Amino acid sequence: MADQRPFSPRVLEIDCARACDGITERIRALLRDPLHRRGLVIGISGGIDSSVTAALCAEAVGPERTLGLQMPERHSSDETMGLSTLVADRLGMPRLPIDITSTLEAVGYYERYDRTVRSVIPAYGPGWRSKIVASDATSGRGFTFFSIVAASPEGEIQTRRLDLKAYLEIVAGTNFKQRIRKMFEYYHADRLNYAVAGTPNRLEYDQGFFVKLGDGAADLKPIAHLYKTQVYQLARHLGLPEAIVQRRPTTDTYSLPQGQDEFYFSVPYESMDLCLYGKNNGVDAELVGRHTGLSTAQVAAIYRDIDRKRATTRYLHLPPLLIEDVAEIAFESRPGKVV
Repeated sequence: MADQRPFSPRVLEIDCARACDGITERIRALLRDPLHRRGLVIGISGGIDSSVTAALCAEAVGPERTLGLQMPERHSSDETMGLSTLVADRLGMPRLPIDITSTLEAVGYYERYDRTVRSVIPAYGPGWRSKIVASDATSGRGFTFFSIVAASPEGEIQTRRLDLKAYLEIVAGTNFKQRIRKMFEYYHADRLNYAVAGTPNRLEYDQGFFVKLGDGAADLKPIAHLYKTQVYQLARHLGLPEAIVQRRPTTDTYSLPQGQDEFYFSVPYESMDLCLYGKNNGVDAELVGRHTGLSTAQVAAIYRDIDRKRATTRYLHLPPLLIEDVAEIAFESRPGKVV
């Protein structure tokens, strides 16, 4: 049922105690059946989503049965280990650091990535840092293109638009990071007879901002029904460290700092949450614009971009497709539940 409150940022306010009780109860129920697992593994990065998910898991099954994996690599932010340690210590949960740099070296990730960037920026080499950024979805252009931003050791910035081949090679390469992390999560889950908890919020889950069989792989996803704004509300309710609550969302994937609004959503999560809510509930673009500081045309462009992302990333949500159904093997999650 659509929210009946007048549209404003307050439509995203939730009863945090009730939400936490519902999520933790559902986690326990899913572990009993159908998962039949005794605890939870979660990759913790010091970001808001993994921190809140870890806190909910610890609340559901106890911190002693919630294992946090810290999996930085060469390009990770300097804050990653410190903030993820802060979260684990606050929750009283065990943590296991695993530097995945050597694994990425073994599969040739850094060499592949550098080679592709050099095809666009020939001077790119040791000491350089880089990231990719998306074009502005609010422009009404009707399509998205990506550029590489690179910083030399001397601080010179170069920006070049990527052709499709270079873009696909860079994304395919960086997806190694998410899939390697998930490989370690499932190793430790299998070892301990635990389940793997995924961390996407509603923005990411709805808009396909995850890697298939990477951070998109999990046995349960406790916050996939929550808007990012609501995840921050839960963080405060759960008493997470202020450094986590105040941290802006980041992909923590490239060697240059990269915000999610640079790479995928075009506007900060506070505005994107309201746009997604407005789209989901049939709110007029002009009214959404009044509460986000965006023009009516910009909100309308974001509404169209939401539809495009849903269409182009639908395959990420699909299970392996069968040629014929196997009737004896079927499981349907109950509608409206956290899965």
